[in-house]
Amino acid sequence: MHYRYKVYTRRLLLATGIGVLTLVLSPLMFYGWRCLLRPSRTDMEQVLFRGIVYRRYALLTPRPAMIHIVTIDLQTPGIKPLVTPGALGSSNRETSARKTSEFLNQYKLQLAINASYFHHFYEKSPWDYYPHSGDPSYPIGDAISNGVRYSPPEANKPVLCFSAQNRVQILKTEKCPEGTVHGVAGEELLVDSAQANDNNLAEDKPYPRVAAAVNREGTKLWLIAVDGKQPLYSEGITIAELTKIATDLGAYAALNLDGGGSTTLVMSTNQGSRVLNAPIHTRIPMRERPVGNHLGFYALPEE
Repeated sequence: MHYRYKVYTRRLLLATGIGVLTLVLSPLMFYGWRCLLRPSRTDMEQVLFRGIVYRRYALLTPRPAMIHIVTIDLQTPGIKPLVTPGALGSSNRETSARKTSEFLNQYKLQLAINASYFHHFYEKSPWDYYPHSGDPSYPIGDAISNGVRYSPPEANKPVLCFSAQNRVQILKTEKCPEGTVHGVAGEELLVDSAQANDNNLAEDKPYPRVAAAVNREGTKLWLIAVDGKQPLYSEGITIAELTKIATDLGAYAALNLDGGGSTTLVMSTNQGSRVLNAPIHTRIPMRERPVGNHLGFYALPEE
């Protein structure tokens, strides 16, 4: 009887130890698996669609960072922008929050990126955050989709605006002009009239970033996405570094858009959507955040 008790005790302790070890290792294994899904830290350049070229490169100094740049030639036949429409076409500022890949799939786009800042938002744990997909969300600043303004301009929120002639401009006037078909607001100008804005350096620290940049003629758009919050892979960049990326591209104007865990760049493939960068929603690599609105593009297959 005593022997059986000892055997039972050993088995119980072993099972308990295995259970505890599994509880400890499972999150680490899950995190490690998610890390393996991230894009490789190798430089590459690829034509994605007709008029749309994607380039990524890895930085080592002053810290690890992954830079993703999409160049869009708006004069290319088939190129057409789309901003997330307001809820039911209304003008009450509301949208239905979506992941960027959900937006791309819903509207059968070829490329999409997150756009304006929005509220309400919080992130407490992988299970406790807002908004989830389908929840009401409210973009901040001017937002226009298919010619309908569903979110009003706000002070100190510069705008990115597309005309019916497929020309793009970035304005510090906080309101897209009459005739704008699609438009979103950002946080601050990085570049204005080909000059870097040096007033954006307060509390400047490495962070995931998203920016849009345009040429003087309004025929070319650059989308810049920088991964962050991921030690050894990509820690992010500062506003000053983001500004330099835009000026090195030759931007006439550049606008900082919503970054952080919202940073997501997605393309369509024959197998479905593909995330080109490494989002970090709720501290989980390659997890997309549902956001208030997006900027997407239709395009034709490359020849």
